[in-house]
Amino acid sequence: MLNLGFVVRRLLQIIPTFAFILVVTFVIVRLLPGDPLSAMAGDRVTDAQVLQAKAELGLDKPFIVQFIDFTERVATGDLGRSFVVQIPVVNLISQRLPPTLLLTGMATVLAILLAIPLAFISALRRDRAADMAIRGVFQVGLSMPVFYIGLLLLTVFSAQLQWFPVGGYGDNWGDRFYHLFLPALTLAMSLAAVLMRNLRSAIVDVLNAEYVDFARAKGLMPRIILGRHVLRNALISTVALLGPMVGTLLGGAVITESVFAIPGVGRLMIDSIYGRDYPVIQGLTMALAVVVSLIFLATDLLQAALDPRVAK
Repeated sequence: MLNLGFVVRRLLQIIPTFAFILVVTFVIVRLLPGDPLSAMAGDRVTDAQVLQAKAELGLDKPFIVQFIDFTERVATGDLGRSFVVQIPVVNLISQRLPPTLLLTGMATVLAILLAIPLAFISALRRDRAADMAIRGVFQVGLSMPVFYIGLLLLTVFSAQLQWFPVGGYGDNWGDRFYHLFLPALTLAMSLAAVLMRNLRSAIVDVLNAEYVDFARAKGLMPRIILGRHVLRNALISTVALLGPMVGTLLGGAVITESVFAIPGVGRLMIDSIYGRDYPVIQGLTMALAVVVSLIFLATDLLQAALDPRVAK
């Protein structure tokens, strides 16, 4: 059972984190070079039109007044309207965030499915041919940029073998899993390499622990020893690493979505930055901050379930 006090503390820690991100996001987007009105209207806009547009968008108010208005809207769930497409930011995020979340989730699952069995094989055959081959392949994959891995997979499996589509998102759940498999595998390669190396090292340490020797002396079956004693204890450090790594996948998804033409938040964020679309940049940043905070919370709870000492 999880400690209720631990869960409450972790939830309360999210509040100041979100408040800090709120302030930083508001300030940074206004430090971007250029002006949103110039980006929207071009160089031919007159000074009078600029002043009128600023008044309509609320950009003529003092900085602190803009921040107070922004905070009040966020508190009520209103992230404003896009300067460029003139639709609510909440609607834009609700359209673009699901593909990114599905892509990240698939990449995480694929990375775990790759990392756990290969880490066991590598640890149980330490310094043998299988161990060296697994570590060598993952090291090569870890050394390659994400976009390069994506282009290689596109060239081989989409262009040459034609097993998967070149890009897109699909119209139903079956099509979506099919379209997102290659981009998810692209993201999973680097995550699986990090998880595999960490888990392999943890398994090697656990296999040399005294309680594992005691379990062998009791005559327990090897699969019980590996599953109940070795894997459970080795996963503690790997789960702690998983949270930050999944957070980085959201950043990597920006590049991957561009390579595979996926209509996620990556392309929307890039277009919003170029267009100085303040409400969209702020809304996307805060939405991703909430997602990452929830991922960290989930991994902390899972780590506490594996090791109750973490919750104390």
